[in-house]
Amino acid sequence: MPRIAIGQYYPANSPIHSLDPRFKLVCSFTFIIMLFFITSAPGYVVAACFIAVSIKVSTVPLSFILRSLRAIFILLLFTVALNMFFMPGGDLVFRLGFISVYTEGLSRAAMMGSRLILLIFSSSLLTLTTSPIDLTGAIEFVLTPLKKLRVPAAEIAMMMTIALRFIPTLVEEMDKIMKAQKARGADFETGGIVKKARSLIPLLIPLFISAFRRADELAMAMEARCYRPDAPRTRMKIMRLTQRDFAALGIAAAFFGLILATRYF
Repeated sequence: MPRIAIGQYYPANSPIHSLDPRFKLVCSFTFIIMLFFITSAPGYVVAACFIAVSIKVSTVPLSFILRSLRAIFILLLFTVALNMFFMPGGDLVFRLGFISVYTEGLSRAAMMGSRLILLIFSSSLLTLTTSPIDLTGAIEFVLTPLKKLRVPAAEIAMMMTIALRFIPTLVEEMDKIMKAQKARGADFETGGIVKKARSLIPLLIPLFISAFRRADELAMAMEARCYRPDAPRTRMKIMRLTQRDFAALGIAAAFFGLILATRYF
């Protein structure tokens, strides 16, 4: 099973799964925007509570969502270190040679790390609780006003959905290639960071070949089914807002209001 959760769908019968995909998409983007309004610890506590409640209601195992952090562990570590060691201000915590850590740096590192983790959790929860077909319909609906500007909303929605769907597929393919090369004597674990980075270069060529092969197979399958993105089509499942969606809207609005309150009050 792929090591990351972004792009995967976890089938379950939960209130989050049954919500309108358009509402979940807009709510997810609104939550990501709210993260950039947070400037204090109480705001991150409220945002973390919102994600925790959503995960609990969705019945998706927490261990399944935590897999998404593995893919960004290096980025998360780099972001925290960058803010911790290069953000002067406040009181000096400790000094080690030319490296100085201040309270302002620790605070900023904790905020940026929390923001990145919450962002990944919200994105993973969206794809885990929304099927690819529903997600495509939701993206196309959100981009519908752009059709007046001759923006290909259907094509953009399809490309975004395929890109999300292929993330875990490519990760799984890379694992297979690494295991195959390890069986032939390749070493990806010893040495420093530079050596490990160089050892990953031989993985790129077979990975790109596999990606292009899968893309060609997908294109032929779509052509065989006479797929045309600009053709008018009906939907088997009509998206309609229900009382459950309005109740979820009220809960989300309450959390978002608390997040804004921690900033301005």
